[in-house]
Amino acid sequence: MRKNFGAQTWMYPMPVLIVGTYDENGKPDAMNAAWGGIYETNQIMLCLSASHRTTKNIKEKGAFTVSFATAKTVVPSDYVGIVSANNTPDKMEKSGLHAEKSTLVDAPLFQEYPMTLECKLVKFNEDGIVVGEIVNVSADESVLGEDGKIAVEKLEPIAFDSVSHAYHKLGEKVGNAFSDGNQLK
Repeated sequence: MRKNFGAQTWMYPMPVLIVGTYDENGKPDAMNAAWGGIYETNQIMLCLSASHRTTKNIKEKGAFTVSFATAKTVVPSDYVGIVSANNTPDKMEKSGLHAEKSTLVDAPLFQEYPMTLECKLVKFNEDGIVVGEIVNVSADESVLGEDGKIAVEKLEPIAFDSVSHAYHKLGEKVGNAFSDGNQLK
């Protein structure tokens, strides 16, 4: 038997995305954005309200980074989602995150996040959807497997559970994409 919950913003898994920007003075900022994902080939989309400092920064700089929060970064990742740079000027100092400039876009990379998408702004839709072109994916060697690719079990990305307001670590392999379904052919 099923239980109906009505219209909800529940989706699994919902990635915990950390959006990095610079303001007009070159000061780094980060925010936690739960609503985002792949938009099209080599493009990402984020749903950001106009009131966010991040939204203003993206419009001014035309660039942003998107990092994946991990099991090791739960506290600073949550913090940058509950505190606004509009109200807390020392938000980044309190977060403990350390920014370094991307060499490809005018946006920061944060040392604590081992995987980051470096993006150029493509457009802002009228409904608050930001679309960015992914110009590079950078990853710390600590999260690479023997094959030189990102190993999800080393990255330990987290997902947001919007039902219970919790974060969960991802990582256990349960199947092979584009392969296991062949058993039913």
